[in-house]
Parts: sequence; C-alpha cells; structure tokens
Amino acid sequence: MSNAAISESIPRILVVGGGAGGLELATRLGRSLGKSKKALITLVDANMTHIWKPLLHEVAAGSLDSSGDELNYVAQAKWNHFQFQLGAMSGLDRDQRVIRLDAIKDEHGEELIPQREIAYDYLVLAVGSNTNDFNTQGAAEHCLFLDTREQAERFHRMLLNQYMKAQASSEGQISEKINVAIIGAGATGVELAAELHHAARLLQAYGLNRIRPEDLHINLVEASGRVLPALPERISEPVTDTLKKLGVHLHTGSPVKAVTAEGLLLANGEQIAASLKVWAAGIRAPGFLANLGLETNRINQVVVHTTLQTAADERIFAFGDCAACPTGEEGKTVPPRAQAAHQQATLLARNIKRLLEGKPLQEYVYRDYGSLISLSTFSAVGNLMGNLTGNVMLEGKLARWFYVSLYRMHQMALYGVPRTLMLMLSDRVGSSTAPRLKLH
Repeated sequence: MSNAAISESIPRILVVGGGAGGLELATRLGRSLGKSKKALITLVDANMTHIWKPLLHEVAAGSLDSSGDELNYVAQAKWNHFQFQLGAMSGLDRDQRVIRLDAIKDEHGEELIPQREIAYDYLVLAVGSNTNDFNTQGAAEHCLFLDTREQAERFHRMLLNQYMKAQASSEGQISEKINVAIIGAGATGVELAAELHHAARLLQAYGLNRIRPEDLHINLVEASGRVLPALPERISEPVTDTLKKLGVHLHTGSPVKAVTAEGLLLANGEQIAASLKVWAAGIRAPGFLANLGLETNRINQVVVHTTLQTAADERIFAFGDCAACPTGEEGKTVPPRAQAAHQQATLLARNIKRLLEGKPLQEYVYRDYGSLISLSTFSAVGNLMGNLTGNVMLEGKLARWFYVSLYRMHQMALYGVPRTLMLMLSDRVGSSTAPRLKLH
C-alpha cells in the first residue's frame, strides 16, 4: 500500500522539532504505531542532523567533534518506521489542519524546495528554545550563542583562529592573551568555562604554546549573587570553589548593561575586556510560536494543560522548552530541563496511543531527579533524587560517571541497547586513535 493510501486511512501524527524530546517521541511512536501501520508518523526539522544540545559547550571548546556524535534524521526515520521532512515551520491553519514550512534555499540563496504545507490529524510542537539576551544593548551584534551546532562550531573556529594567529607571530614577541566573557553562570556557562580551561591545556600540549593556559582569561558573569542560581547552594558552592581553582574570574551580582566589540559593561559600572563573548543566560521559545493563534506566555512558550494539550486546541500538543506546563504550584511551570522533555516525551507516546484507542489521557507530573554539572575532566558535582535514594550529593568521578550516563540513556532511547553498546565501544576505540581536542 502506498504512503498516500495509508495516510487516508490512518491518523497522521506530525511532530515538529527534532531535538531530544521531539526525536525521542517520533522514534517511540514510529516503533509502536508506525511499524504496525496504526498511524503515519512524520518528523519535521530545519536541519538534517541531530546533536544532543547539552553537548554543545563541548563542541564549542573542541572537546567533542560534532560530526561523530550527530544523528541523521533520514536514517533514524528509516530504522524506526517514521518519515522525515526537512523544513522550518512558519505558519499554522488549525481549520484545515495544516502547517506551513518556509522555502529551503542553498548556500547561494537559490530556492531548492518551495514553501509547502503538511497536513496532520494530531500535531506536536517540540521546537525547543533559544537563548534570551533580554534585548541587552549590543548583545545580538557582538555575542555568540550556543543554540545550534553551527554556532558552537563558529565559536570553536574563532578560538582556534586566535591561537593560530598567535602561533604565527614572531618568536621575539611575548605570549598573546585571549579574553573570553561568558554571560550567564547557569549549567551551560559553568560547563563551558571549565571546558575552555581544559582546552587551553590541551592546545599547549599539542604545541600551540604561544598562548599559555593562564593567558586564556575566562570571565564568567552572572546577574544574581552566585553561580548556578537555579540549583541548591550545596551544588553551587563546590562548583564555585573549583572554578576559582581553575582561574576562572567570577563576576556575580550585576547584570550586563551593554555589549560592545571590546567587551562588556555591567550595571554596576564594571568593564570587562573580551574579544570572544558568549551569551548563555536565559531562554525563550522561538518567536513564530506567538503568531500561530495559540496561547503563549511572555517568552513565547505555548500554554498547555497537564495532558500537554494546548489550551486553544486539543488536537495540538506541545512539550519541552517550548511549552508552559503547570506544575500544580500557583504560577509555576515545568522548568526547561532535558529531564522534563524526556519525561514528557515518554508520557506523550503513551497518551497518543491512548487517544487513538479512545482512552482518557494521563496527566504529566514533573519529577525532579536531581542535577549534574560537569566541570570537564576536573570534576563533576550534583545530586540525585529518587524514592529509593532520597537526595544524595555526588562529587568527583562518581558524579562524572552519572553525568555521562545521561547521554547514554538518550542514545538508548534513540538506538536501543545493542546499538548503544556498539557506539560506546566505537567511542572507546576512536578515543585512542584521534586527538583529544578538535584542531580544525
């Protein structure tokens, strides 16, 4: 039977966004409903490949070669019984039940695929979030962001270019210095700072020694009074101590007032010189969500019920960072964290099957299983929360092992256990034959 004939006889489930949550959902639905021809599952994303977003700080520092850890959507669709459509969503017609995708152009601006529409019976929005610069003066013009692989790779190239420039300078010149400013001391900012310090050591070991590790000045700026303000102080304190030991300069208690080509101006009057500036503070959902006719909040998140159905249309679901899901506490919504997106993807896979079977939908209840912060090879800190473990504080190698296991769990959800074990073996073999840092 052709796909056209199938689509006329079975429900069409359209998932927009191939991030961790959206890809996990499409994979689960493909294995259950797509394989048995109970539904036609389609995933839409603006890119051809997926990389786990919590790894982008490692891509930026060069600790991770993104080409080795990216997943191709077309191959994943083939292996897991769903379809993939390349495109960026820009519009929605709820009456006709179609979404609109922007035209796709090549690197020369020539149109490859025209603007088109895709029909659905049930629509799931999982488009994640972008960094929120809060309209700070000069931020958009002078800061780099780490929302995509391309942005992380651009930062890495700019960092390498400064090292190469210094290496080519005349022998008699003194060591060069690089000033880096990271705005936002949440998980991304903290992990990037530690990873950059590790990269500086490796670059010297590989012979790029005109910039010594101590000459890579890393400034971590946080508007609140401490690093990791969203996490408990018992996690923040050891992280702060480790960062100070690594020589990271901490600037807390004052927001950034303006960004220039030369550096940052803080609200308290302090000026920080920086040639490389990374904005890693705050999130907001993609702007197009506010123009779809669905209820959204001030940061463009789609308002949903605890069933993850949108407030405006019960045939449309949203989850992950792009959704404002109530927690049950007055005025509070589920935090934009990877574990929440994973939990919601698991629930939605069940709920969509229940929906097709005419059963009532289950409600999502956020469960905080703790937080883990990686400080590159130097340390890791976090806590695990659960019914059996209670609230256990972790630090050092054990915390690092649990941190790595989060990515392996993501891989298992996408590939299954056998293929994940093969990937782990491949990573171990590859690490013994490749440089420990991406040098191009």
